[in-house]
Amino acid sequence: MTVSDQLSTTFAALADPTRRAVLTRLFAGEATLNELAEPFPVSLQAMSKHVKVLEAAGLISRRRDGQRRPCRLRVAGLESSAAWIERHRQFQEERLDRLGEHLQHLQRTHEEKS
Repeated sequence: MTVSDQLSTTFAALADPTRRAVLTRLFAGEATLNELAEPFPVSLQAMSKHVKVLEAAGLISRRRDGQRRPCRLRVAGLESSAAWIERHRQFQEERLDRLGEHLQHLQRTHEEKS
């Protein structure tokens, strides 16, 4: 999968508030599907679909622990998206800095003529 495709998959997964809440819960540690579904008014089947989307996006992983299949956060999946956002944030900040400098130059020029 290309970086662009991976970002699209990640951002699509993050677009849903329930999935974002699941990730927030997993910041505290591993949780089973039942534990993840508990605070939400959704069925286990619906939560299973949310988990599969997060898994496909590389944001969580599941492992087998006897009868349990706990989910855990995969920080690397978030880091690549955060790095993309940061690059674009820096680019915009640099553009705004240049605009600010240009406006200051125009202001000084205007004051000198007055």
